[in-house]
Amino acid sequence: MERKVGTGTATVEAEPDGTFLLRVDGSLQSQVDLADPSNLAFEYVRRIGDVLDLVAARKQPISVVHIGGAGLTLARYVAVTRPRSRQIVLEPDEDLTEFVRETLPLPKRSGIKVRGVTGRAGITELYEDSTDVVIVDAFVREAVPANLVTAEFVALCARVLRPGGVLVFNLIDGTAGLGFVRRVAATLLAGLGDGVVLAERKVLRGKGFGNVVLVGSPQPVPELTPVGRRAQPPYEVLPLAELAGKAAPLTDAEGFASPAAPAGTFGR
Repeated sequence: MERKVGTGTATVEAEPDGTFLLRVDGSLQSQVDLADPSNLAFEYVRRIGDVLDLVAARKQPISVVHIGGAGLTLARYVAVTRPRSRQIVLEPDEDLTEFVRETLPLPKRSGIKVRGVTGRAGITELYEDSTDVVIVDAFVREAVPANLVTAEFVALCARVLRPGGVLVFNLIDGTAGLGFVRRVAATLLAGLGDGVVLAERKVLRGKGFGNVVLVGSPQPVPELTPVGRRAQPPYEVLPLAELAGKAAPLTDAEGFASPAAPAGTFGR
């Protein structure tokens, strides 16, 4: 199945294991298991799922804001593991959302509401102290929009978080020194005060391009090290401050761009 959407050509392909892959212009966006939405196939998505599982027990409804929608994999995960949760997805590509709804239907009474706005615009419309988790997983041609990683944006997210809430970023890096994710780590640390980094060791050492998940919170983040060690493949859990080092927070004035992934990194 294929359709032209706002960000390119979207396709949905059935996999032998019964899951479905969503791509836009050949780049992998989501893997969805309609039969079992609790099955999180992408490694970085599973890491965010681990964060959600420690933030709230199974079957405990929570409030989640997703910035970036694609196949709505994590929203489906929350809906099935924590029924009656309130979820808002900020996804500006309305054609993509319509395509996903048609080809990968959401379960009835999922509690998932998709708004056709950018993350920056949509977050300003939400009530203060209304959300347990904000997840930022937004890409334009495999790059993170610059206005979603700045101190000003983190402040907007902090405004809507409840006490003890968490802000989660999915980023990509693999450059020597990890300049991009270090700056975002510093931004998150300055805006919220505490947090951790979840990534494979080779990525943290600058020896391979991949996903880096940053978790920030005004309160200490639940212990994830044992979970990371059990994961396949295992991932490292570091204090946000250790990654940030002496890096300076990003601001709107800079327009700092995320590094471009090498061709084929997120396609197969």
